[in-house]
Parts: sequence; C-alpha cells; structure tokens
Amino acid sequence: MTTLIHETISKLNILAGGFYTAEIRDDNNKRWGFKIISLDGQEEVMASVDIVSSRKVSKYGVNPEAVDRIGVTAIEKAVAENDLVVIDEIGRMELISKLFRKAVFSALDSPKPVLGTIAIKETNASRKIKERQDTKVIRLTRDNYDQVFTHIQRILPHLVNSKA
Repeated sequence: MTTLIHETISKLNILAGGFYTAEIRDDNNKRWGFKIISLDGQEEVMASVDIVSSRKVSKYGVNPEAVDRIGVTAIEKAVAENDLVVIDEIGRMELISKLFRKAVFSALDSPKPVLGTIAIKETNASRKIKERQDTKVIRLTRDNYDQVFTHIQRILPHLVNSKA
C-alpha cells in the first residue's frame, strides 16, 4: 500500500502532503515497531515493543502523541496547503488518537481529495469512513497492484483538478 502511494505521488505532478507509516526492524530483520513519517520528512516512533503504554495493539505499545505531532499536523497542513492529502494509514494504532480521528474526518469533509490506506480489520471509525458516499475503497492485492496503480494514476489528476 505504501509503495503504491509513493509511486503514485512521485509519478504524478501533484502537490501532496500528509504522512505514511513504516516498519522498524532490528539487525535480525525482526519487526519491533512502526514509525510515522510526514511527506516533508518529520518522523517519530509511533509504536514499538519497547513503549510502555496502556494503549496497545498486539504486542506494540502505542504513542498517540507521536500520531498527533506527526500525523495530525501533516493532515492539517496538507488540507491547508496541498492539492492532495495522503493518509497512509488509517489503522488501529493511529485511530487510538482522538485528534487523529478528528483530523481524518476533517480532511474527508474538506474539498481536497484524500489518497489513503485503511485497515481491513474494522473499528467504528474505519467503518464510518468506508461507508461514506464520497469514499471509494479499492482492495489492493499483489495480483491487482498494476491495475490499481493504473486506475489511481488515471483518476487522481481529475479529482485534484476538479477540487482546485
């Protein structure tokens, strides 16, 4: 999912803002956490096995303040300054933050198009997003990657230009 978003925004001439998430792996290639990274390069550890928190997803302690500082700020800045809002991803870790949920719905309610990824496993918030009339959910798999990539490249410039 993240690869598709990176390839899409790098190939198209669209002013994009927002954030993405990335796995953090140790020297043995074992995943121990996740970073949240704004498209302008700000980053923080969002969750890890080393974070002691009452907020957990699986074995990972979640730092909602990192989501607020990087994710929420990047979403709000993208809505204010960019042609496209990138939210990669809307998952259980990110949705722990009330400010994040508010920022996502604010972005979706804005005139700016949003390119995002959303977890398959539903929460109340993710279900509400998927049920929106103005939201199109496309299931991405290894088998349909090329078709989805082509589809997004074809429709995204029209969405950006129609909202400008």
